[in-house]
Amino acid sequence: MAERGPSNPDPSVEVRQLRALVAVAQEGTFTDATIALGTSQASVSRLVASLERQVGVRLVERVPRGARLTEAGEAVTVRARRVLAEVEAIARGGGQAAGASAGVEVHVGYAWAALGQHTTSAQRRWAAQQPGSSLVFVQVNTTTAGLLERSADVAVTRRRLDGRRFETALVGTESRWAALPSDHRLARRRSVRLGDFVEETVAVDARTGTTTQDLWPAQAAPTAMRETHSSDEWLTCIAAGQAVGLTSQATTFQHPRPGVVYRPVLDAEPVPVWLAWWRDEPARWVDDLVDLVTELYRHPE
Repeated sequence: MAERGPSNPDPSVEVRQLRALVAVAQEGTFTDATIALGTSQASVSRLVASLERQVGVRLVERVPRGARLTEAGEAVTVRARRVLAEVEAIARGGGQAAGASAGVEVHVGYAWAALGQHTTSAQRRWAAQQPGSSLVFVQVNTTTAGLLERSADVAVTRRRLDGRRFETALVGTESRWAALPSDHRLARRRSVRLGDFVEETVAVDARTGTTTQDLWPAQAAPTAMRETHSSDEWLTCIAAGQAVGLTSQATTFQHPRPGVVYRPVLDAEPVPVWLAWWRDEPARWVDDLVDLVTELYRHPE
C-alpha cells in the first residue's frame, strides 16, 4: 500500500534537512553523507528523521550496505535538489539563472565526451554570441549527466532521456569507433566491422554508454561484456589488453590515451547526440544553445 502523508503537513522544512537528505541519496550511506557534510552521523540521522516526520512519510530505508531511498524519498529528493540549486543561485547573487545574461555560467553536463571536436568551438561561439556568459562543461557520469543531481543546467546525452521529466533536442549524430589496445590484431587495420568482435571481450558502461549486445545479431555477438563505471576505467581496461571497446567519435577527440588506438566501425549505426533539460524549467537561452550546437554538427569548424 502506498504511503500517505498527513492532511496538514508542517511547512517549516529547513534547508539543512534537505542537504542531509540529498547527501544520503548521493553518498549511499549515512556515514559517507556525514563526511560529505562535515558533521556528525547523529546530526544527519536527526535531520532526515525530522524531515520524515514533517512530510509524514518514510524517505530513507536502512539496508545492509547503507541507505536506500523509498519511492517517496526519490520524489522528495528531486524537489530538494531544485530548492538547493535555487538557494545556491541566490547565494551567488542569483536572479540570472533564467537567461544567459552577463556573468552567467551555463553548466553543460556530460557523462563521457561532451561534444567531442565541437566542445571548444561551442564555448567560443557562445561567448561571442552571449557577451558576458560562458559555457562550462561538467563531467557527471550518471544517466542524466548531472540534470537530476542539479550539477548541470542542460546535458549532452547519447541516450534519449525520459520525456515525462526532460525535454530533449536531437542536435546531431556521430559515427561509432572501436577503441583497441595498441598491440591488438585489429589495431593494424584502418577500419573494422562489427563482425570482427565475435571472439572479443567488450568493455561497456551499462549506465551511460552507447554499446549494448543489441548492436550485434545473436549469432555474431562478442564472447563477453565487461562492465566498467567511467571513461577512465574503460580506457585503462582497454590499454591493459583486457578488453576492446566501442564508442562514439566524440570519445576519440576527448580521450586520447597511450596504449589505445581508435578505428572507425564501418557497418555500425551512428550514435545520436541530444541536448536535454528539465521540462518544467526551460531557460530562455536553451533554443540559442540548441541552434548553436546543431549548426556545429552540420558544419564542423
